[in-house]
Amino acid sequence: MGSQETFRRLAASIETVMKGQAAAIRKLLAAFASGGHVLLEDYPGTGKTTLAKVLARSIGVRFKRIQFTPDLLPSDILGVSVYDQRDQVFRFHEGAIFTNILLADEINRASPRTQSALLEAMAEGQVSVEGRSYPLEELFFVIATQNPVEFRGTYPLPEAQMDRFALQFALGYVAPEEEVAIVSAQEQRHPIEAVQAVVVLEDVLELRRRVREVRVSDELKRYAVDIVRQTRAAPSVQLGASPRASLALIKAAQALALLDGGAFLLPEHVQELAVPVIAHRLVVDSQARFSGVTAQGLVEEIVKKVPVPA
Repeated sequence: MGSQETFRRLAASIETVMKGQAAAIRKLLAAFASGGHVLLEDYPGTGKTTLAKVLARSIGVRFKRIQFTPDLLPSDILGVSVYDQRDQVFRFHEGAIFTNILLADEINRASPRTQSALLEAMAEGQVSVEGRSYPLEELFFVIATQNPVEFRGTYPLPEAQMDRFALQFALGYVAPEEEVAIVSAQEQRHPIEAVQAVVVLEDVLELRRRVREVRVSDELKRYAVDIVRQTRAAPSVQLGASPRASLALIKAAQALALLDGGAFLLPEHVQELAVPVIAHRLVVDSQARFSGVTAQGLVEEIVKKVPVPA
């Protein structure tokens, strides 16, 4: 199956359940195909959990959900060694992280110690437990959700963990017509129950390989880097984006170019993904925040100012 056909089938399958979310699905698939992970920040009930489930069902791969709570422990995520009295050895029992698609639901309700249990897995595709390393699946994709930080009982994610997410975006509320369609679709049963696999695991792995083949000119590499570097010089920014942001921006933009059927990266792909890739990595100083400055607004201004390659 061709890469564009894989993209098309996945998007069409997700859209049967996620009405009116074409832009969010496009971002999700860009992150998914580029090998990055996604952080969804939005209000409860906007479909974050459903989005993760329908993606897994559309591929027919393993899906697990972890509900993050204040008493959740790292071992609940990673797994634990249990002593087998009969054989007198310790046996490792895998945690929920051993899956293909992991939904880390309300991640900012857990303690920072538990949140950090995901770091190694997201960055290196493995976990370390009691001195031993265990590899994760070749296809391993994290969709984490968080409630806005002003909600009660939330812990802000550490900057190092925010930097591990390739993209952050919100689903938002849909138009009234779309909301009516959602209500109508669920009168008898949830439409996700009818979703079946439209691609296989090998199609997805091939898609990821093809993303890396999308050509990127030196001028466009410099363009993406210049956008990221400008965040470090912005007067309102306490902590700018790291080189990991430049890598994520190029990789996700390559996936977007492939989704659009192109063999070359275009400036428009970089511009489209600049905010969801960069904004969540910035720390805006408190005085600027009180003045109404947002990370998203800063990135939008930077994109307008950085010269576009001819």
